[in-house]
Amino acid sequence: MSVVLVDAGGTNIGSVRYALQRLGVDAALTSDAAAIRAADKVILPGVGAAAPGMARLRELGLVDLMRSLTQPVLGVCLGMQLLCERSEEGDVDCLGVVPASVRRFVEQPGLRVPHMGWNRLQRQREHALLAGLGEQDWAYFVHSYAVPHGDYALATTNYGGEFAAVIARNNFHGMQFHPERSAKVGARLLKNFLEL
Repeated sequence: MSVVLVDAGGTNIGSVRYALQRLGVDAALTSDAAAIRAADKVILPGVGAAAPGMARLRELGLVDLMRSLTQPVLGVCLGMQLLCERSEEGDVDCLGVVPASVRRFVEQPGLRVPHMGWNRLQRQREHALLAGLGEQDWAYFVHSYAVPHGDYALATTNYGGEFAAVIARNNFHGMQFHPERSAKVGARLLKNFLEL
């Protein structure tokens, strides 16, 4: 099985790659369109801001390619947000494969932004990506923007309100949290993605 990490400038690429190696997969880091198109699985990692992330994909000529992929695709953290239609972060158009607009957390007393920490994942519907996920499983989040709950949400969590933590639409999937930093839960969900 060939797995590629799209080199869109995210700072979590090394940790995602290492998490995949622990699962026995050596994912190539690439911005080459032919390599991405030929891969069995494509992962779009990302830590940073939406506007520079989309600018990097445009600069590399990968926007239309990413939209046209038919194999399983996984967006991680910012990568998940880039799968959506728009982001308030930089007021930017994103890939548009998930019908959602990414919004900034509304600051309120006792709610720090960015959201950093462990939150419980709440399953919303059955999906192979969530195989083995329990009622009390937690994941590690670091972000200031979130995808609202919608029919694409496989699992949600709550931080000043409910938002999508795991999404899927057709062959596109996303995890808002960092599976590579979410211990056994993150490893299990990455393994599930590799088995889709």
